[in-house]
Amino acid sequence: MSSLEEIAMLLDNSGSILLSGHVFPDGDCLGSVAALGLALKKKGKEVVMASPGLIPGNFSFLPVIGDFCTEKPAREFFDVMIVLDCSESDRLGNFGRYLNQSANVICIDHHLEPNELGNLNYFDSDAAATGEIVFDLIGLLDVSIDPEIAACLYTAIVTDTGNFRYEKTTAATLRKGAILMEAGIDASGINTLLFEENPLSAVLLMGAAINSIKISPGGSVAWMVVDLSMLARYSAQDGDTDGLINVARTIKGVEISILFREIAPGTYKISFRSKHKADVSLLAAKFGGGGHARASGCTVIGELEEMEAKIIKEALLEVAKVGKE
Repeated sequence: MSSLEEIAMLLDNSGSILLSGHVFPDGDCLGSVAALGLALKKKGKEVVMASPGLIPGNFSFLPVIGDFCTEKPAREFFDVMIVLDCSESDRLGNFGRYLNQSANVICIDHHLEPNELGNLNYFDSDAAATGEIVFDLIGLLDVSIDPEIAACLYTAIVTDTGNFRYEKTTAATLRKGAILMEAGIDASGINTLLFEENPLSAVLLMGAAINSIKISPGGSVAWMVVDLSMLARYSAQDGDTDGLINVARTIKGVEISILFREIAPGTYKISFRSKHKADVSLLAAKFGGGGHARASGCTVIGELEEMEAKIIKEALLEVAKVGKE
């Protein structure tokens, strides 16, 4: 694995840089890309910030979100491509081809068991968010954190830590948050925009998803379904499903919560969350996915009832394992 110092040195000596997040971008993905993009622009670099997936509307407040490229960039080749919050080429959408059209590829991620996607890779599964790693990298680039960069980094960190609630949140994470607040951001305002300004479509979709909740005998596993018909009924977007899985997770006695979200006919993006001990990254891996011990996911094609039965069975086995510890 490369060091952040090596990555900073390469970026210092590069001119054109493409930064890309992943499909179905979240706050950590978008905030990290935007923060590093702003920092590199301050150093005079030619920067393209890319998103291979539709950007959810609740991130429209980010300073440079309107500059994100979602189609083909004007430049065909880059000195460096930086992949953030992702180490899987198939999650880069139409920007995956630039892995072969860049002189160097850097991959920065905080998920468990990442792939070495670039010729320089930096992974830290102890980091609460990719935004934490980008915070450190910006320091090595000798770029001062202004209010715009701070707002992007804060968004990255606060979303992936569940508002500083999840177990990966450390004293160092909180110190970074304090530094970002001292840079002049309106943390309270950002929190409101992220967590308390949902479109009506998202609220209506939440109601339908809650009505779909099923709970296993014994109450240790809860799951819900959002299919394409529900999205169409409420004119909802993909971003309107953010946070839904945590509703089931809050049910007393539930150890694992699962969201089955249909992203194309017969294709489901499945998200897993655990509350205490169950390692849902092991559960996701059984179906070709991965992630963190407390938050992971996979994509499965097939009949909903059949996949539900298989996945719930495996989830119950994971709960049983930790119950024996």
